[in-house]
Amino acid sequence: MYRLFANGTVNAAVVGYGPPLFLFHSLLADRASFDAVAPELSRSYRLIIPELPGFGRSQAVSGGLAAVADRMAEVVADAAAGDHAIVLGNGYGGFVALQMAIRHPGIASRLILADCGAAFSEPGREAFRNMAAASKAKGLMAITDVAMRRLFAPEFQDANPDLMRDRREAFLKTDAEVFRAACDALATLDLRSELSNVKVPVLVMVGEQDEATPPPMSRELAAGLPDARLKIIPGCAHVPQLQAPKIFLEMIGDFLPAASSAPA
Repeated sequence: MYRLFANGTVNAAVVGYGPPLFLFHSLLADRASFDAVAPELSRSYRLIIPELPGFGRSQAVSGGLAAVADRMAEVVADAAAGDHAIVLGNGYGGFVALQMAIRHPGIASRLILADCGAAFSEPGREAFRNMAAASKAKGLMAITDVAMRRLFAPEFQDANPDLMRDRREAFLKTDAEVFRAACDALATLDLRSELSNVKVPVLVMVGEQDEATPPPMSRELAAGLPDARLKIIPGCAHVPQLQAPKIFLEMIGDFLPAASSAPA
């Protein structure tokens, strides 16, 4: 089932029963990047899987990552309807979730931040500036190989040609202006001084082969948060829920609160 939230501005898939669990997708992926884990999670949770602002049928916002975070806070408040919300963000979705938690204390009862961080190194910032410039000059097709390499290790790409074809097609549907705006925002982002404002429990996860947001970023993030634990996902890159869904579910399982299964 699809629903519109935040005064009709954000489109989301809603499935399952139980406490609300929000899944925020990566910049280089889309909502379908959670397809491998959603069926299992929906047995115990009401999943709200939005298309982030500017993606799919969700309206774009101006004002950088802070504006995206504010819009998603509206979505969480709207969809959770007073229940304790859990928010899981992957990649760009993790940065959005972290910024949202900083700007809107209490919006979530706990966070899972997969493959993100609080700030990029200078080489990481330069990578975003280069992707933005190349996409403006030559279009998204020119950076598709780079985008896929940031999402998945080469060995995984070689072993999963059908999935990679699907992921390439999904990336090419991204709004180029929204993509460049997100790249610009990530190239300047630095939330390290504000991490102490996040008072809820946080699970920080990262694929050991992640080139987009390397493990040192997650280590720094976990160290800066008041109540965080860190898990390294072996053999995975930037989208572990697609690459190793069973391991991903096992790793988040003991962090998620107990929930009832869907009614028969």
